[in-house]
Amino acid sequence: MSVLRVGNASGFYGDRFSAMREMLTGGELDVLTGDYLAELTMLILGRDRLKDPEAGYARTFLRQLEECLGLARERGVRIVANAGGLNPAGLADAVRALADRLGIPVRVAHVEGDDLGAAHPGALAAHAYLGGFGIAACLRAGADVVVTGRVTDAALVTGPAAAHFGWAPTEYDRLAGAVVAGHLLECGAQATGGNYAFFQDGDVRRPGFPLAELHADGTSVITKHDGTGGFVDVGTVTAQLLYETGGARYAGPDVTARLDTVRLGQEGPDRVRVEGVRGEAPPPTLKVGLNRLGGFRNEVVFVLTGLDIEAKAALVRAQLEPALGKIADVRWELARTDRPDAATEETASALLRLVVRDADQQVVGRALSGAAIELALAGYPGFHVLAPPGKGAPYGVFEDVYVPHGAVDHVAVLHDGRRVSVAPPPAQDTRVLAPVPEPPLPQPLPPGPVRRAPLGLVAGARSGDKGGDANVGVWARTDDAWRWLAHELTADRFRELIPEARGLPVTRHQLPNLRALNFVVEGILGEGVAAQARFDPQAKALGEWLRARHLDIPESLL
Repeated sequence: MSVLRVGNASGFYGDRFSAMREMLTGGELDVLTGDYLAELTMLILGRDRLKDPEAGYARTFLRQLEECLGLARERGVRIVANAGGLNPAGLADAVRALADRLGIPVRVAHVEGDDLGAAHPGALAAHAYLGGFGIAACLRAGADVVVTGRVTDAALVTGPAAAHFGWAPTEYDRLAGAVVAGHLLECGAQATGGNYAFFQDGDVRRPGFPLAELHADGTSVITKHDGTGGFVDVGTVTAQLLYETGGARYAGPDVTARLDTVRLGQEGPDRVRVEGVRGEAPPPTLKVGLNRLGGFRNEVVFVLTGLDIEAKAALVRAQLEPALGKIADVRWELARTDRPDAATEETASALLRLVVRDADQQVVGRALSGAAIELALAGYPGFHVLAPPGKGAPYGVFEDVYVPHGAVDHVAVLHDGRRVSVAPPPAQDTRVLAPVPEPPLPQPLPPGPVRRAPLGLVAGARSGDKGGDANVGVWARTDDAWRWLAHELTADRFRELIPEARGLPVTRHQLPNLRALNFVVEGILGEGVAAQARFDPQAKALGEWLRARHLDIPESLL
């Protein structure tokens, strides 16, 4: 059958508004997807729905459709998005109302069954990650627009691919290929040069959004519309492939994709072929994301300027200690951004950050803000803060649990109102996850002179969050650099270079086909992004910090 061209127009709730129009007008497409959901987004939508039971979906998507629904209809492009969030039925109704108002005849379907709030009454949002076969059922029945709640990000691609090519649920290699393509598209411009370690290799001032040309055998080509910004090469695709993954087995509700089988090849300018992907039966359970309110937090950042930075910080802490005694969680962090003999006041200053958390809003609110501001004329010389502390804001906590496939009622609600149940895989068609044996190391480089230099001169990295854990994918750009990296960057060396990881479980996974290592650091993000437990709560820049650390690197690589 023909090639299926699937594009992406959103990597998160708040992504470039014009991307939908750009993708629809920039070139040929069959399906346009949009990923609007993340762990933090589900918490935000949950709070929205507390205020308004009719809310709970990504309103940006509706505004984009108001501009682009007619254009999509005219060009024959189907739209698949998880913008339904906590209320996919409500969004489907809103899309129908919009289409009626605009006079555009479209068939709108949605997928539901992910909401497990009844089984988790203490959670603000509890949603299972569904697969792509509900989407496929909607498309096979003729839907022009399909909206979902919580599906896996890759399901936005596996669903259209299964519908188009007629794949059965047990065609694991083909499905795994689509999962990899979906993972490469899900974060939008991250596959076209955005957030890329070697961003200076091309013009990334306004990267275009990616698309995948999918084939019936599960292979694909990752590319972008001609004339759009950014670039697509093996490096940008490798970076996104490593993003927010773990070991060689990348599990999902439809299939477990073997990342250690992926082969990438530069097919031409802005074209990377993805092939060789093998798949296995999915695990017997589904992941469920739980979001709950964890309490209240507040923070204040004191600016310390000039001399005696450490002594000034100690004075603030001593002065505030009586006001902090009743608070459950108190964290101080001194960032030495100051320089000696600085030419500007800002570069002469350090930042002392105080973050507090407690179940009682009053404890972290007025009590703290009053004590901090009272120091304005009674503190260290040069006392000022970046902003006054507020009354204390609620924060969220994310955790994941797992349930059998049968615990979820996965339903495709077709455009004509019919409800089609999506059967879970039979027990014999599932496979319990197990670690993949570590592949042999490549031959080490021969001994030679070394030079102290940043790791980033010879390796790229991309990092991200999964609940309270972080992953850091590191890849080499040449075979020789891979031979050195695989031996040098052990889990212990990682802990040395990233002191925050000392004392935490760090697991290293090898992916030789990608010349890559993937590190999973458990617990470094506390209770997840919404809890904001560290300076970089989603570990977005953890990989760049690692690249900036110095090691003894063979001169032959520099």
